[in-house]
Amino acid sequence: MKMKISIAQFKSELGKITENFSTAARLIEAAQNSDVILLPELWSTGYYPTPVENFADVDGERTKQFLCAAAKKFSVNIIGGSVIVDSGGKIFNRCIVINRQGEIVATYDKTHLFSFAQEDKVFSAGNKISIVELDGVRCGLAICYDLRFPEFFRKIALAGAEIIFIPATWSLKRLTPRQILTKARAIENQIFIVFANSSGKSEVVNPRGEVVVESGRGEEILTAEINLNERAEVIASMNLLADRNISVDD
Repeated sequence: MKMKISIAQFKSELGKITENFSTAARLIEAAQNSDVILLPELWSTGYYPTPVENFADVDGERTKQFLCAAAKKFSVNIIGGSVIVDSGGKIFNRCIVINRQGEIVATYDKTHLFSFAQEDKVFSAGNKISIVELDGVRCGLAICYDLRFPEFFRKIALAGAEIIFIPATWSLKRLTPRQILTKARAIENQIFIVFANSSGKSEVVNPRGEVVVESGRGEEILTAEINLNERAEVIASMNLLADRNISVDD
């Protein structure tokens, strides 16, 4: 089975929500012939204007309406990067997933908050993994800093994910560790990793840890057609998850 995936890479204008929605609309239209379109982290606001409550999308309503309309219009699955959402008085960094029919099929709140940028002071952390089926493919969700936590990705893999989509705003000053981590997460879990970075150098990595495609540093539509049979072949040759020994004492 093949899936055509596009990453809509762009650097948002900080706090300029109307302009950022317009850019996202233009890029989604340009990538409409894909099966799945992935947006970056905090694409609607940039990373991140303060005070965040002044820029939050209450219950994600504007984002939902926009993504649902675009997905239905172009009959494409959209993994809506992430946006600042005010839900019940708490602020979340939230990913919203829409299917080809324009229906909301999953949400995910960023679990690991980047204390170096004081995210933990302004956002509430999510507390669950999220798996969603798109065109018959089980997809997991993570956001940026989550990438540094292998146990989190292992939980997603054990839940049956075949691909993990990661919207991010990852500084290119830390590009080398990020490139190592995407490969490591792909290899150790035998999954595809799709990483959309607003700062550039987005990539798709296969279950062997090989980079399928990589973007430049500017605005770009990065597209790859992946073959899910490749993952099955990797697992058939060496089934890492089946060989796990979890009997080791603490």
